[in-house]
Amino acid sequence: MRKSLTNPNASFGTMAVFMTAISTILGAILFLRFGYAVAHVGLAGVIAIILISHLVTIPTALAVAEIATNQRVLGGGAYYIISRSFGLNIGGAIGLALYMSQAISVAFYVIAFGEAFDPLIEMLNITMDPVIFKKIITLTSMTILSAIVLTRGANMGMKALYFVVMLLFVAIGFFLFGQPTQPNIPLSLNAKVNEPDSFFYVFTIIFPAFTGLAAGLGLSGDLKDPKKSIPRGTLIATVIGMLVYFIVAYKMATSATPAEMASDQFIMSRIAVWGPIIPIGLAAATISSAIGSILVAPRTLQAIGFDTILPFQNINNWLAKGRQHDNEPMNGSLVTILIAYFFIIIGDVNFVAQIISMFFMVTYGAICLISFLEHFAADPSYRPTFKQNKWYFSLLGAFLSFWLMFNMNLPYAILSVFIMALIYYIIAKSQPEKHGLQKLFKGVAFQLSRQIQIFVQRANKDERDFHWRPFAICVSEDSFKRQSAFDLLRWMSHKYGFGTYIHFIKGLLNKETYEQSQKVLSRLIKLANGSNSRVYLDTIISPSYTSAIAQVIQLSGISGKGNNLILFEFSRSHPESLKHAIDNYPLYEATGFDVCLLNTSYKGYGYHREIHVWITEHDFHNANLMILLAYIISGHPDWRKGIIKIFALFPAEQIDAQRRKLNKLIKSGRIPISQSNINFLPAQSDQDTHAIIIEHSHDADLTIAGFVPHQIKNYPEAIVDFGDMGNILFVNTFEQKTID
Repeated sequence: MRKSLTNPNASFGTMAVFMTAISTILGAILFLRFGYAVAHVGLAGVIAIILISHLVTIPTALAVAEIATNQRVLGGGAYYIISRSFGLNIGGAIGLALYMSQAISVAFYVIAFGEAFDPLIEMLNITMDPVIFKKIITLTSMTILSAIVLTRGANMGMKALYFVVMLLFVAIGFFLFGQPTQPNIPLSLNAKVNEPDSFFYVFTIIFPAFTGLAAGLGLSGDLKDPKKSIPRGTLIATVIGMLVYFIVAYKMATSATPAEMASDQFIMSRIAVWGPIIPIGLAAATISSAIGSILVAPRTLQAIGFDTILPFQNINNWLAKGRQHDNEPMNGSLVTILIAYFFIIIGDVNFVAQIISMFFMVTYGAICLISFLEHFAADPSYRPTFKQNKWYFSLLGAFLSFWLMFNMNLPYAILSVFIMALIYYIIAKSQPEKHGLQKLFKGVAFQLSRQIQIFVQRANKDERDFHWRPFAICVSEDSFKRQSAFDLLRWMSHKYGFGTYIHFIKGLLNKETYEQSQKVLSRLIKLANGSNSRVYLDTIISPSYTSAIAQVIQLSGISGKGNNLILFEFSRSHPESLKHAIDNYPLYEATGFDVCLLNTSYKGYGYHREIHVWITEHDFHNANLMILLAYIISGHPDWRKGIIKIFALFPAEQIDAQRRKLNKLIKSGRIPISQSNINFLPAQSDQDTHAIIIEHSHDADLTIAGFVPHQIKNYPEAIVDFGDMGNILFVNTFEQKTID
């Protein structure tokens, strides 16, 4: 049985976080590549690199402090924070990238440890090829380090860190009190070698020096009080590290020429009071950073396994398993050691540094993005006790992380994003029940929706709508018998409007009916998911249809503009529900609603090919709304092969005038209806309009016709008896619409 992500004997505090972070910050880059950086971009360029890097790392440290004080942070460090904020799918994709960067960091620091033996090779006149000699050193060191971690675990590593960090600061002190390589070296902000490497290439090599905060985070499961230790430890280490780099950059620029710094990676030895302390400090820094990384990486992998992120359950269980008495991630350590061995064999410090930079940039950007989105979403449950962070710090950190990532190395950045997208796809495909992007944007979408609704409402106050669009609402008690009304609503709201579908439950509001309404809503949402609809779904409990309609038409609507059209549906074979719509007509007139009555038949909407619009002299004021609705419906992908046909029924003497009028309307309104699809039929006083419509539109997939309210109240058969035609939509507009 798997344990939790915490060490039951957790005893580490703030000092452990600080030691792990500072030993990584003041590590291999400082001793091995910082002189190279000053030589190629100058003192001004190095200062810019330090500042820009800390514009990423300080907002990240603040975001970490904030997030860590809002939730209980268990094992897994940065991965745990990201996955509990973004959801396990996104967290898993970023977490695996973070783990790889941590595992590769072990190799990076061990390779750099081997570089510390360059002076020893010269001193002892070793005849062996230096590359082979250093390879033996690194592989041997990795083997010893692996044995210590596998046998003794985190406690032994932490004890070593205290000694190593002390040695580290001694080495830096010896350097700072050293003498220049030449007398009277002038201070120059822009002195650099000829044909220097580009700024962003140098930035990519140097940036891993500032990634120490992630190392401190990784100990979260072994901390006595993570909420206290993580913010303090990471912030103190970040600030001290930044100050040390500024001082070292100044000392470097005033103590050696660019040519000397570029040609000698141990230029610090020539400046220091006692030269050998620099390789010793480098060895101490690299081995301490390697210890920090080899302690942190397995814990990230253990947390990933514990959350069953990988598609194979057996592998997840194996990775999540910890040692019996202290939950030490032995299996994760084995995997990390194998990855480290692979990159040690490659042996290129600069190549490994670029890979690390990419993955760390993604991690830092994700942490800052979490903080920004949490601020923006304004979730009441987000109550961090660390209040010093501001949303604009986090936004700056997120933006710079992703911007720098693509400027540092475009192919690597694209590859990194592709790998994470692929990992996310595999995780989401194999485990769809885990939270994904919807968790990330739910709070943000709520805030955006809220702000937009308020803006739209204020912008439309006292403003007349010249460009009509449907803000439609449908009330039905037959939601699970027929879906024609829902389909019509989703076509209306797909692109040009907003739709709200409300299922009516008759009764008084009480616990029983409320629970029923929640079950109905869940069922509606499940059904709607299959249709990819953009309709807002809800239920209403009311003692009568009239009271339900009275409540519904007063709703403000999800658009922020209020609703302007109400849709009712009735079955041609059982038209009893039509009475509800007709009897409440005074309510629609009082509130200025357009009314649509959908007459449904067993044929439904057929093949979604033809929409027939019928215009007569008795309801010509409905014509514009009918044409607009036909156009809006035909814009849905379901009707992509559909065409609109207009049938105009007028007395013979009016046909020419009405044809010119209708053609002008279609042309000026840019409605995609061919002239050949506009048909004028002569109306005769003794003709049965029903029969004409049935004759010409018997095979139409949707027929749209107008109606006059007082006529159907007295003679409802006028909109009921249409034989075996397909669905028919009857339209009545409160006021005539404009098409221009």
